[in-house]
Amino acid sequence: MAWFHFFLLGLAAFRFTHLLVYDRITAFIRKPFLEVKEETDPDGSTVEVILVKGTGLRRFFGELLSCHWCTGVWCAAILYVGSLYLSAVFEPVIYILAISGLAAVIEEWLRR
Repeated sequence: MAWFHFFLLGLAAFRFTHLLVYDRITAFIRKPFLEVKEETDPDGSTVEVILVKGTGLRRFFGELLSCHWCTGVWCAAILYVGSLYLSAVFEPVIYILAISGLAAVIEEWLRR
């Protein structure tokens, strides 16, 4: 695998993972599996607590979607296998996710 393709897949997997685990636009995907509650710490700050719903397969997907490390493995696998067997479909998706991921990294870097 060429280094450029590896780097591109890495950025795309990063962005795809973030999209599924954290972004508001995909909250509807997480909603059947996770419940988010806000709690107030003793110091007065508000924190979000994520509770996994259900049992069996529902709980499995809840655990998966509540862990960016776990979701990242599956996102990387989907993008890699897709790039091997359905490259015409996955290549544009990988480029878009990678460009978006790089833009997010640059934005966070500039904010600091």
